[in-house]
Amino acid sequence: MSFDGFPKQCVKFYKELAKNNSKTWFDKHRNDYDNFVLNPARDFVSEMGNHLQKISPGIHADPRVNKSLFKIFRDVRFSKDKRPLKTNLGIWFWQGEGKRFDYSGFYFHMEPPNLMLAGGIHIFDSSRQKFFRDQVVHETHGPAMIKAIKRVEKAGYQVGGKHYKKIPASYDNNHKNAEYLLYNGLFASHTLKIPSEFYSTDLVKLAFKAYKAMNPVHQWLVEMTERASA
Repeated sequence: MSFDGFPKQCVKFYKELAKNNSKTWFDKHRNDYDNFVLNPARDFVSEMGNHLQKISPGIHADPRVNKSLFKIFRDVRFSKDKRPLKTNLGIWFWQGEGKRFDYSGFYFHMEPPNLMLAGGIHIFDSSRQKFFRDQVVHETHGPAMIKAIKRVEKAGYQVGGKHYKKIPASYDNNHKNAEYLLYNGLFASHTLKIPSEFYSTDLVKLAFKAYKAMNPVHQWLVEMTERASA
């Protein structure tokens, strides 16, 4: 089916879930979740995937739970937060063959009252962290990264990922790109109040405009990942 926007009941569902975070409440409202969240989210994934192919051919847009759609139940086994359900709608489009979070992609996150759109890698896995740092100081790939970041920032989007406080001992503190050696991920993001487009077909246009602007950082990361796997 074509995507016609999320119904207002989708936002209402998450507002009520935030106040009633229990499996008992969810079981009583399972039909609301299926009809107002899951079904339109699947249509959005398919429609958005068609658009993203234009800027990132081969990107994965899989409208299944635990693929592009995040499951609503949280894994609380090792968490201090024992709330059983996620109070946000999360959708992920990723570029690469393997574990979906090991690769760069585009993220969609709705949690009342906000919508957040992002692109890149939130956290590098351990095998890619050092490779990223080597790319940061590389004579060719380092400047290409800075160029990509500047393009995204010029378009009005934030670039983040800074995490560490000290430059690793094996790197030059005075390198012109040293700040990025403190990053454990690299991503662009934009947060806004849930717009009127959320409830119409125009949401695809709104999200695609943001993802297209974030694409320089995404593409640099895609190329980095390809080099790391070569």
